[in-house]
This record gives sequence, C-alpha cells and structure tokens, in this order.
Amino acid sequence: MSTEQVAGYKHRWLVLTVVLIAEMMDLLDSTIVNVGGPELAQKLHATPTELQWVIGGYALSLGSGLILGGRLGDRFGRRNMFLFGLIGFTLASLACAVAPTIAALIVLRFVQGFLGAMLLPQGFGLIRDAFPPAEFVKAFAAYGPAFGLGGILGPVIGGFLIEANVLDLGWRAVFLVNVPIGVAATLLAIRFVQKSAGDRSIKIDIFGALLVMVASGLLVYPLIQGQEAGWPLWTYLMLAGSVVGFLLFARLEFIARRKGKTTLIDPTIFKNRDYTFGLAGLGLYFSGFTGIYLILTLFLQFGEKFTSAEAGLGNIPIAVGSAIGGTLSGAFLAEKLGGRFTLQIGAAVQLLGVVVLWFSLSSLDNFSIWQIVPGLVISGIGTGLIAAPIFDTILSTVEPQQSGSASGVLSAVQSVFSSVGVAIFGTVFFTYALVGQADVGFRTGLIVQVVVIILFVGVATFLPRRIQR
Repeated sequence: MSTEQVAGYKHRWLVLTVVLIAEMMDLLDSTIVNVGGPELAQKLHATPTELQWVIGGYALSLGSGLILGGRLGDRFGRRNMFLFGLIGFTLASLACAVAPTIAALIVLRFVQGFLGAMLLPQGFGLIRDAFPPAEFVKAFAAYGPAFGLGGILGPVIGGFLIEANVLDLGWRAVFLVNVPIGVAATLLAIRFVQKSAGDRSIKIDIFGALLVMVASGLLVYPLIQGQEAGWPLWTYLMLAGSVVGFLLFARLEFIARRKGKTTLIDPTIFKNRDYTFGLAGLGLYFSGFTGIYLILTLFLQFGEKFTSAEAGLGNIPIAVGSAIGGTLSGAFLAEKLGGRFTLQIGAAVQLLGVVVLWFSLSSLDNFSIWQIVPGLVISGIGTGLIAAPIFDTILSTVEPQQSGSASGVLSAVQSVFSSVGVAIFGTVFFTYALVGQADVGFRTGLIVQVVVIILFVGVATFLPRRIQR
C-alpha cells in the first residue's frame, strides 16, 4: 500500500469541502424554488402545472441522469466530470435567472438537473480516493448534516431572497445565488481536487441511459399533466409504459452482463428481495417527504397569504424536529433497535404529526403559524428518525462489491420519486386551491400522506431487522 493511500491526499479536507459545496448547491436548488410560486405566477404568468414542472422537472432530470453521470465519471475521470458538471450547473443557474418566460425556465431547469446528475455522482469517488480508510467514517459523516441543512435551508434562503427583492430581482435571485458559490467552488476544484484517470475501455450504454430517462418521464409527465387534461387514456398508457420501460432496462442489463459487456449498473441487485423492497420504501418516503412539505409552503402562501420569507420560516419547526429525530436515530436507536424498527417508529411518529396537523387546521379564523408548529415538529422528528438510517439499512442488504451500483440506483430513485411527490401532492393541492379552498387541498394532501406512510410501514417489514455490517 502506498504512502498516500495510508496518509491520504494532502488536500483531502479541501476536496471534501468542494464536494459538500456541490451537494449543498443541488439540495438548495431542489427546494429553494418552493417559495417562489406566487412570484412566478405573477411575473411569468405560470400556471399551477407549470409551477410543478419548475420544481419537479429539476428532480426528474437529476434522478434519471445520475446513473449515466456515474458511468461517465468512470470513463472520463471523476475530476473531469466533476468540473464539467460544476461549471455547467453554475452556468445553467445563471441562465435560469435570466429566463424570459416560464417555458424557458422549465427547459433550463431540466438542463440544470441533468448537469447536476453529471456532477453529484463524482463526489463519493473523489472522497474515497482522497481519504485513507481510517478517515472514511469522519469524511462521510459530514454528508448527513449537509443533506439535512441544504434541504431545509432552501425555502428559508429562497424566501428571504425574494422578499428582499434586491435590485428588483425577485424570484431570479434564488438562481443567481448559485453563481458566486459555483465560481468559488470551481476555482477550489481546479486548484485542489486530485487528478483521476478514467478508464477509456469502459463502453457507455447510451440506449440504456436513454431508456431510464424515457421511463422516468413516462412516470412523471402524466402525474403532472393528467389533472389539467382530465385524465384521458394516454395518461394511463404512459404510466403503464413507464413500468414496461424500467422492466426492459433491467432485462437488457441482465443480457449485457451475461454477454460480458459493460452495464450501467449491476443488475443482480434486483434479485435481492430485501433491496428491491428497500427501493420501494425509499421511493415512498421521498415522495411523501417532498410532497407534503411542498404543499405546506404553498398552503401558507396561496391560502394564508404569507410572504415568501414567512413561508420559508415555516420550515424551521420541521428542521428542529428533523435534527432531534436524526440525533436520536443516529445516537442509539438504529444500533439498539435495528434499522427496520427505527424506520417503522419514525413512520409512526410521522403519522402522529400528520394527525396533529389535521386537527390544528380545523379552524382557520385568525390563523397563526403557531397553530401548526406542534404538528410540524412531531412530523419533523419522524422524518429525522427515518432519514438517518434508511440508506444504510437498504445498502446493508447487498454485497460490498454491489454497493456502488446499489447506491447509484438509490440516489436515482430518491430524485425521481421526489418529482413524483411534487406531481401527486401538487395536483391534489391545486385541485382545491384553484377554487379558493387551499386549506382543503392541504388537508387532502395530509390524507395522501397517511396512505404513503402506511404503505411505507408495510414495505419496511421486508427490510432486515438489524443493519448488516
């Protein structure tokens, strides 16, 4: 073993910093637009469906491109793809900020998400190459707080940027904030991120990558457009086509592996029942998590006429609860009770939070945010209890040599189903909000969340009782 492998790359902590900055930029952009709905509706005349595309289109494009991004990093070198994605993401953010129409903004959000998919998969590999094995735990421990902080801070930062309206930028400021951050991260990456040689012998399965993207689009498109179109036959045919597309992708990956060809993923992970049910649970969790907190922000703005900043601050009780839940889970629950029981306890606490929220909305006369704070904190605790162990629990079901493919698929499912959550919960909310019943839309969304939580509990029973090391 070389001296560098034992001691680690000399600038490894700067590498970690750059990777975390990139991760935070993605997480901020996943949620920062949530508070921009009224501004976009007023300034760009965006319809509810178009608002869902601005938010959900980014997650869809990101998720469907992650597997391809990881493979391109293997072929062309992780540093090269990291810089390509980082520079492209920064430029796409600038382009979003100057978008003249809502249609242009939607297209640019797809572009931004795809460039994020080229950027993010390189992070784990860069960290793994920079740090010695003895420091892996310390390095990867930073991901949890970054994930939670980025997701929660998005609406808060976005709300204050829109409210401040510096230079009359309004909603455009939520994209411009990425530009100086991206430039600084790029300069640090060029100077300090270690060079990494790619393997040009690796063949990229372009057809397989396109199949994943098409199947993901067939899943999300009818869920967003269906309500506006009146749920015609083509919406159901597209949903069925999505299932066919994903099954065909898995089948073609098995065939390619059998023939000794390079595959986008290791398809044998799908033979593992525990992992497959884990994927379903992850999809349910993130669709519910993303969807319910999105419509909370929409309810505060469209229903109770909160400003962008006030609606953003409505996420703080969730952040507090998530921090408590994550600490409890990470400190002892996952180790003492095991991954499965911790996930189910988290779901039960989430369910309690939803019930408290439901009853806190029984009267909206003289509504105050304090009315829903207890329910938001409880729901946040449940969210934190689940967020801490879910990835580790699912990944513990596969063999070590499968962990790369397994984690890549998990990340893709996380993003795609976040988009599904935006589509489903957004459609439910706007069905009522457009006729002046935003409170009914939010309460109906809570019912959908109850169904999602119950399904999650059922799927979680197939996960191992304890995290397997």
